[in-house]
Amino acid sequence: MNRQLQAVSSELGKIVEAAHHNGPQIITVRGKETAVVLSIEEYDKLTRREDSLLEFFQKSPLRGVDLDIVRNQDPGRDIEL
Repeated sequence: MNRQLQAVSSELGKIVEAAHHNGPQIITVRGKETAVVLSIEEYDKLTRREDSLLEFFQKSPLRGVDLDIVRNQDPGRDIEL
């Protein structure tokens, strides 16, 4: 649901309740969508990390694969300043 900023300042409690019960509430400024009020549950879903980086690598299908990684010995190029 779109709401103008002017209405938001006077109805913040209602907007928070609407976000909690009806989902995200979009705030507009001069007709342009500018911000969103989310319930804490929606926010948690968006920001939750499922696994740590270590757990991610431990679950990788490439875990245990013997990779032969060779670093290129090319010194690069000289850049004159």
